[in-house]
Formats: sequence, C-alpha cells, structure tokens
Amino acid sequence: MTQAPDRPDARRPLIRGRGGTAPATSLFVNGFFPGRRALVVLLAALFGFALTVVWSAEFVDRTIGGNVADTLLGHDSRETPITGALGGIAFALATGVAGTFTACNVAAFSAIAPLAGCVPTRRGRMARMIRPLGLLAAGSVAVSAAYGVVVALAGTRMPQFQSTTAAGGFSPRLIQSMVVFGLVGLCMAYLGLASLGLVRDPLARLSARFPNAPMVVMGALTGSFLIGRPYPLFRQLFRDAAESHNVLYGAAAFGLQALGNILIMAVLFLLVAGLAGERLYGWFAAKPSRASALTAAAFIAAGVFMVLYWDVRILARRDLIWYPLAPWA
Repeated sequence: MTQAPDRPDARRPLIRGRGGTAPATSLFVNGFFPGRRALVVLLAALFGFALTVVWSAEFVDRTIGGNVADTLLGHDSRETPITGALGGIAFALATGVAGTFTACNVAAFSAIAPLAGCVPTRRGRMARMIRPLGLLAAGSVAVSAAYGVVVALAGTRMPQFQSTTAAGGFSPRLIQSMVVFGLVGLCMAYLGLASLGLVRDPLARLSARFPNAPMVVMGALTGSFLIGRPYPLFRQLFRDAAESHNVLYGAAAFGLQALGNILIMAVLFLLVAGLAGERLYGWFAAKPSRASALTAAAFIAAGVFMVLYWDVRILARRDLIWYPLAPWA
C-alpha cells in the first residue's frame, strides 16, 4: 500500500470504490480507506441508533451527574442556591465534571484516538497528545465562554430559560436543544463520511494552512453542547449568569464548565495513550485504514445518536410518532 503524502493535494480526487488511498487532507482524513466502508457506516449507525433506544437521561443526568456534583460541592447541587461569583465558578467546574460521561464526549475523544497510535515511544505519544488536547480545550472554552457573554447580556429572555410549553408540547428551550444538537449531529456524521473518503473533507482547505485546525473545530462542536443542553444543573448556572448581567462572570463560568466537561476524559485519554499506546501503534501501523474506520465510526455513531435522540425520539415522547424505547429509557 502506498504511503499517502503528508500534505494535501487538492488537485487529486478522492478515490471511491472498495477502499484504496488518497491524499491526507486533514487530521481526520488520513487518506487510507478501509475496503468495507459501507459496513463501517452501517455498524456505526446501528450503534448510534441502539444507544438512543436504551439511553436514560434520568439515570445519566440525575443519578450519575447529580451525585457527582453533590459530592464535589459538598451539598445538594439542585436545591442549594448559587451564592457569589466564587460559588458560581465552583458550581460551574463541578457540574462540568459531572457531565463528563455523555455519549457525545465519548465519541469526541474516540475520534481522536488514532493520534495515540502514531508514535512508537511512550514519551512521544504523551507529548503528541498534549497539544491536540489543548487545542480541543481551547475551541470548547472559546465557544462556551462566548455563549456565557451572550447569556449575561441577554438575560433571561433567551429561549434557554423559556420552559412554557407551546402547541404540540414544544417549549422554546426544547426547540433550541433540538436545533443545536441536530446540527452538531449532522456535522459529526458528515465528518465521519469524510473520514472514509465517501464525501469531500470540509476541513481540507483550512487544514492546508493550519494543520491542527480540526482539533479546534472538534472543540467548538463539543463546546456547543452547552448551548443546547437542557440539563437542570446547567440551567441553574445559566440563570445565575443571566441574572448577574456580568459578562466576565458569564464567560468564566461557562468556560470553566466546558473545561470541566472534558477534563476527566482528557486525563483518561492520556493514561490510555501512555499505557496502551504501544499496542495501538502496532495495530494502526499494521493497517492504517483502521484509524480511518475508528474515526469514522465514532463520528457517525455520535452524529446518528444526536439526530435520532434529540430530533426523532423527542417526537415520540410527544406521541407524534412511534419509536422503540427500552422500559427504563
């Protein structure tokens, strides 16, 4: 198999058909495509769909997220009011950590897992991972902090605070969640297809000038979860920032919440890269198309999950359509 060139060549078309190679165009499109791309898409989509069937927001948000936040803060995070800027900052970081293990976060880190297998030495792997993770955090914090500024300026007039149910059972807050997560899901699904060479890489031109730009884009997508998330603990912080009308506080609180949201995953990712990276290196080196398959599967599964969970399953919750659900979901 011919090694793909390091720098993208926009004049060379992507190879279509049963696998093959093409120029590497960005961090997520390495140019090596698996032979059974349709199978990768199908299995990833089925996994994303199955996750929507069994996913219980009550268990994840309240049982796991609520208990973690209570433990970190030392009091009932849902009942105790936020007092002062320092209290708000602590609340933001704690609730961000509490919201770590969501399907979206796991997928975001799975998509960059191949980076851990690109360097043979443990020290090299750790050093190689720190910069991309920093860029991912920068993109996430930038989007979240910007939204915090908007919340502080607009106050409680934003849709995020309007829970009154309109005709059809859709509140402005719910519509905002459906739109945001639906768009993020479509973006991730498209990136997954691009990783397999099935569609053009949307980050190719940007990556030609800024090779690490895809990590910032991934961070921005992760940070945008805060814009749509209707999780009660997050709404509590939103209201506190909105009522303060302090743009610095809004930016700091939302930025820290986004940072807390990816902190544990980043630490775990570095540990895995250090401990199991040698095996990953050998596995990916033996067949580079495996990296494309893993990246694509993570993106497609996350994209399908978000679109189906936030835009289709919600319709079923309003008795507008039928959708399979586990008894506990």
